[in-house]
Amino acid sequence: MTKYFYLILALALLALSSCSSIYMPSVPNTPMLTTQGEIAAGAHISLKGNANFNSAYAISNHFAVLANGAYMNNEATKKDIKHKMIEFGAGYFDTFGPDNNRILEIYAGVGSGKSNRLFREFDANKILLSTDLYDSKYDKQFIQVNYSSKKKDKLRLFGVNFALNYGTALRMSFVKTNDFFRNGVRQPNEDNVFLEPVFFTRMILSDEVQLQYTSGSNFGLKSRKFLNAGNSVFSVGAVVNLGRAKKK
Repeated sequence: MTKYFYLILALALLALSSCSSIYMPSVPNTPMLTTQGEIAAGAHISLKGNANFNSAYAISNHFAVLANGAYMNNEATKKDIKHKMIEFGAGYFDTFGPDNNRILEIYAGVGSGKSNRLFREFDANKILLSTDLYDSKYDKQFIQVNYSSKKKDKLRLFGVNFALNYGTALRMSFVKTNDFFRNGVRQPNEDNVFLEPVFFTRMILSDEVQLQYTSGSNFGLKSRKFLNAGNSVFSVGAVVNLGRAKKK
């Protein structure tokens, strides 16, 4: 467990120290679906105040649809960040392994977002010298592969044993800006391809409710000035699964 603690700590420090980019990755949807009719919904928030909302519905025993959203409004002395995004997708899921307690999910989808960044520069006497405003919309397409396991480990916390599930998601996002303005002047649009590996741990509170910790990063495959990999994923939240078939 010690090595996982240090990995989580390093990723958290990366998230706190990251710079600002037009694109802010959301928490990937990892619903861990197993049966037709199952519904998964999650809400997550990062240390920066980026709120994410994920939902999924299994329309059959192997196919599902997704809807995701994100919103952030963070105002500070030197920097204001406003961001909103919505995504829709669909894909395939299946269980496997000796006890059918491992889950493979493959999803693809599209989305759009709006980003507003305001930077302020002050002198030594805290007098405002200049401002720099980025205002942009962007479109995206994504494909992701999730692998998770319902093989439960135990965590003893405050004298109570909690079961833990683990999983990972690898998402590739194709993002392109449109209507990009800097200080009211239209700028050339940029595009980039982001690799977004994410790891998550779920603490099981009941058959329906789990707490989730998510950590990860994103890497831009192209060198860009504004649409770069300046933000990583680090969040805590809760996930609810309804309609899951009970084990016989």
